[in-house]
Amino acid sequence: MPVPPLSQIPSHVVALDDYEALARAHMDEAAWAYIAGASADECTMRENHEAFCRLKLSPRVLGDFTGASTKIELFGRTFAHPVFLAPTAFHKLVHPDGELATVLGAAAMEAGMVVSTSATVLLEDIAAAARMPLWFQLYMQPDSAHTLELVSRAEAAGYEALVLTVDAPVSGLRNREQRAGFQIPFGIEPVNLRNRPALPLCDSVFDPAYIAHLPRWKDLAWLRSHTKLPIILKGILSAADAALALDAGVDGIVVSNHGGRTLDGVPAAIDMLPAIADEIGGRIPILMDGGIRRGTDVLKALALGASAVMVGRPILYGLAVAGPVGVAHVLKILRTELEVAMLLSGCPTIASISREVLV
Repeated sequence: MPVPPLSQIPSHVVALDDYEALARAHMDEAAWAYIAGASADECTMRENHEAFCRLKLSPRVLGDFTGASTKIELFGRTFAHPVFLAPTAFHKLVHPDGELATVLGAAAMEAGMVVSTSATVLLEDIAAAARMPLWFQLYMQPDSAHTLELVSRAEAAGYEALVLTVDAPVSGLRNREQRAGFQIPFGIEPVNLRNRPALPLCDSVFDPAYIAHLPRWKDLAWLRSHTKLPIILKGILSAADAALALDAGVDGIVVSNHGGRTLDGVPAAIDMLPAIADEIGGRIPILMDGGIRRGTDVLKALALGASAVMVGRPILYGLAVAGPVGVAHVLKILRTELEVAMLLSGCPTIASISREVLV
């Protein structure tokens, strides 16, 4: 049986990897396989982390840190730091309060949170519990009316942006999850998708009945015509798609390979960030996710062109180990590590971080 969430964080938990090491005991094996696993041989998931290790920082000394700050501004909002909670599904797999516990931890650290379409708590209830800005992660639904219903609900609940995920039109073949026989347990469901038809069952993903429901570039104009919220495109991994995103008039992008959960064998997100940032040329904000485990990773991403980063699995590990306190502690660790890295690299503000930080 999984160990219940702890009421006090052990003193030896001082880094995100410590949470991952503890989290497995707080989940059943199937849930662990679902959350910790990735597509196929999981090469891309490993590469997301290893790519950060290959990037080296160039320390600077004797800088003036008067007025030093980690604050950023995105879409008219000021955030205390550039670490956001990435959209992740099914938080009740690891904590009985699900996303309600997660949002409490995020609020304690003034972190922006992106709520998943596949949340296990109603998006309205999450918004009611939030004490910081929320964005809503959107998957295009097979029925356009259902997509618009989700958008309308998010707008009415006060969500401040739509994060449209475009890199998972089909689920990745996650072998670890398959071997564990993962199924969503009874009593846990994507409550915001109740009574919604799924994509048709087909023998092949190339079946015309399946293909007909997949979103395309032209659908961005349709979505834009039905909402005034900023649209952030999540799942960009090439400069060519970044250019198309600009042409489509999106308000921001997220450089991401879906945590290695869709197509295995693609590059680490951080390795693709510089070319994408060059293509964007500062015209819209860029976020990135994939492999962030240290504040130095955050600094490296910002140096290569990201406006902010998003963290996924470590948030769920913190939630499993210690509930809202664990979530807040994960974010606290990252912010503290970022501040130390900025000071030792001679960067008093987020705006002062450039590629010169890297060797």
